[in-house]
Amino acid sequence: MSVDAAELEQHRAALTGHCYRMLGSPFDADDAVRDTMVRAWRSIDRFDRRSPLRTWLYRIATHVCLDALAHRSRRTLAIDDGPPGTLDGPLDTRPRTHWLEPVPDARAIPADADPAEQAVLRHTLRLAFVAALQHLPAKQRAALILTDVLGWSAAEVAESLETTPASLDSVLQRARATLAEKDPAAPRTTLSPAQAALVDRYVACFERYDVDALTALLTEDATLSMPPYTLWLRGQAAIRDWMAGRGSDGRGSRLVRTTACGAPAFGQYRQGGEEPWALIVLDLAEDSITGITSFLDTQNLFPIFGLPRRLPS
Repeated sequence: MSVDAAELEQHRAALTGHCYRMLGSPFDADDAVRDTMVRAWRSIDRFDRRSPLRTWLYRIATHVCLDALAHRSRRTLAIDDGPPGTLDGPLDTRPRTHWLEPVPDARAIPADADPAEQAVLRHTLRLAFVAALQHLPAKQRAALILTDVLGWSAAEVAESLETTPASLDSVLQRARATLAEKDPAAPRTTLSPAQAALVDRYVACFERYDVDALTALLTEDATLSMPPYTLWLRGQAAIRDWMAGRGSDGRGSRLVRTTACGAPAFGQYRQGGEEPWALIVLDLAEDSITGITSFLDTQNLFPIFGLPRRLPS
């Protein structure tokens, strides 16, 4: 039975999520998926259906990503890039290719996945998890994703990565140890009622720009980062003072809800909705906010999230 382009296309979201975990950028993931589809189409006569089509595509995508990672450095979050800054610290920037970038859930989680699979995929799109993956050498990263995210057997992963089961076991042990150190938390994969209410309070406080009420929603050691700026802040007091001082130009903003990396996210618009300003991604504990990442590259990010260039008056 032949495979047509439509059948390949059905797997785009799954492949995008896989490539995003490997590469840390939705744009790099799109490029990798495009390359995967081209390679698959050119070799479609060698697909014998002894394994599922998605599995075969994952193998191709994994090697596309490994090829890409051989020629680039890892992407990072500001909080992993250096110590926290001060309120009057310099606003140095790094190019967008340096930073981990958020992915829309809708682009990276297959709509046809069952709820349990969706929960795993959403959990492993988290910024903290993907940032932790970036600390792994490329082959360790691939081995861990194939095994612990996709649930492949050791034999399948060893064959795909052209290694032995014994070598794979050693690779996985090192990868899991690093991951446990870099991303020890295991938050919920869906919002609890308390977290949903917390997000509602965040929106209300932000839009009326009640800095004291907003920062009261944060944990004491919460973080605020603003890629492409290298400056990031830690702690309620520092974040409050930033929002009341250098960051007060966010006053009067409007927020549009979306989801990114398995988390609540918002398109932020200043000046009553006329100026796209940031894509905000929240990290949540059960009853408080542990991190706020405001990605300022709205020119590239807003279109892939389906966010308009401006809001109606």
